[in-house]
Amino acid sequence: MVPFQHLPFIQYMTNHCSAAVVAPVLSDKKPRSRKGRKPQTLSKMAGADGDDSLYPIAVLIDELRNEDVQLRLNSIKKLSTIALALGVERTRTELLPFLTDTIYDEDEVLLALAEQLGNFTMLVGGPEYVHCLLPPLESLATVEETVVRDKAVESLRKISHEHSPVDLEVHFEPLVKRLASGDWFTSRTSACGLFSVCYPRVSSTVKAEIRQHFRTLCSDDTPMVRRAAASKLGEFAKVLELDYVKSDIISLFTALASDEQDSVRLLAVEACVSIATLLPQEDLETLVMPTLRQAAEDKSWRVRYMVADKFSELQKAVGPEITKNDLVPAFQNLLKDCEAEVRAAAANKVKEFCENLPEDSKETIIMSHILPCVKELVSDTNQHVKSALASVIMGLSTILGKDNTVEHLLPLFLAQLKDECPEVRLNIISNLDCVNEVIGIRQLSQSLLPAIVELAEDAKWRVRLAIIEYMPLLAGQLGVEFFDEKLNTLCMAWLVDHVYAIREAATCNLMKLVEKFGAEWAQNTIVPKVLGMANDPNYLHRMTTLFCINSLSEACGQEITTKQMLPVVLKMSNDQVANVRFNVAKSLQKIGPVLDSNALQTEVKPVLEKLATDQDMDVKYFAQEAISVLALA
Repeated sequence: MVPFQHLPFIQYMTNHCSAAVVAPVLSDKKPRSRKGRKPQTLSKMAGADGDDSLYPIAVLIDELRNEDVQLRLNSIKKLSTIALALGVERTRTELLPFLTDTIYDEDEVLLALAEQLGNFTMLVGGPEYVHCLLPPLESLATVEETVVRDKAVESLRKISHEHSPVDLEVHFEPLVKRLASGDWFTSRTSACGLFSVCYPRVSSTVKAEIRQHFRTLCSDDTPMVRRAAASKLGEFAKVLELDYVKSDIISLFTALASDEQDSVRLLAVEACVSIATLLPQEDLETLVMPTLRQAAEDKSWRVRYMVADKFSELQKAVGPEITKNDLVPAFQNLLKDCEAEVRAAAANKVKEFCENLPEDSKETIIMSHILPCVKELVSDTNQHVKSALASVIMGLSTILGKDNTVEHLLPLFLAQLKDECPEVRLNIISNLDCVNEVIGIRQLSQSLLPAIVELAEDAKWRVRLAIIEYMPLLAGQLGVEFFDEKLNTLCMAWLVDHVYAIREAATCNLMKLVEKFGAEWAQNTIVPKVLGMANDPNYLHRMTTLFCINSLSEACGQEITTKQMLPVVLKMSNDQVANVRFNVAKSLQKIGPVLDSNALQTEVKPVLEKLATDQDMDVKYFAQEAISVLALA
């Protein structure tokens, strides 16, 4: 049976398209699959009454109820096209009721529908009629799938700003009340996200009702609802008057922070940041700090993790005095926590926490309270903790100054630079510039570079590989002069390593160095050494020369490639080893686009033609391929 309100829609579509197209759309049964139906037949049916222009719309509407999920999804994503074709009045009176009555579909289709309806304001006639979008979105806000509900709430929040204050009270606020008092927890969780958007624009009577509904949801029997309320507590507090924050929100915050479910308690910690920023300094100690102290020592590591993760924001919210008296001891405890996840979260905040300490006591607090904990974390058993610390510890040097850095921090940097975890080493090398600014390049080279060189010559090839990958980053921070003096020889030595992966990485490393330091540096420093390897008795090293030329040609430019690199490549075409000769062909193909046409015709073409007649099949193949690619045939 077709719902009564859809009769005009059916009549409209019947007048313009055949019944075969329209009937499946609005009937209660899904149509048979349209697979195999010829498009031109459908086209004739759609245009039976002489209006072919509506055929594409008919197809889209048809697909709204097709049994193929992908077709329904495609049609939903083009819902705005259907609405434009129908016009604002028919969209309001026929399409939206139809969508509201047929919200029983796959989650991905409903998700697309919830997203589309958030952008439908102008398609229903503008802000004056935006309330017409509420029924389908209300239905979507009650479905079981979380992502669909969240998207529906997002769209409702979006269109709430387009309601006039009158429409907000007449249409939107009753929707929020219905959701907040719904039988299923799904509707009540959705309601939590809507209080803050309508509260500032309604009358004081309605505000009181909204506050009461929020209080009720904060003590709901279902943990999922309390979680949703806790996640929106801070947001709701921001739109409330200060008196109600003190009288209502603080009691709700305390209750949620003591909830039996740790998933609720940790969300209350997040709300603490927003609440603390709203209250005067004199009220923080009595209203917020008891609950925050309790959270920092919570029996659940997830709650303590959330405190650690939000620590810098909490520090800024509560101010310097409370930071010195309460947060410093709490931060020490988090850095020593028994759970690695908590220690890692706290370690990640070390630099930010130290930066935000009061200036008059910053150095004293760091040296006496924070640094001893940091020293313990450097040798932590968990690599994630060490990695988190390594990503921020270098920043302490700018806070503590040169003397403290040399005496206390450099030994820690050195220990982390030799850590077995690659990520820890990378995080230290990535932030060397922080230390360089404080202690200078000479001091840095004397303390840390020997450790880098030692790692670069490690017996384990994977360790050497890790250092190679850091080298361009290191070079950029140290500068060209220092690099040439200390690290250039090391980079060239990697080109003749006995492990292929190292030679390959060293080749890529050279290219990145040239991009960083420029073609002139390459011409004077790198290219002569690379070309000298062409005469090496080991054919693997001769091949490395070709690989380097392949990488460097583009970065060095046409002049250097033509005058210095090309003659060496051409000479190597006479190599006794076939592997070298076919790599010559591949190199010529690679550097060909960099060369001018004259060099290609007079120098490259004769060599490739000669290689194309080589006795080795691989040499012939790659030579012919190069001739073809370079269009030298």
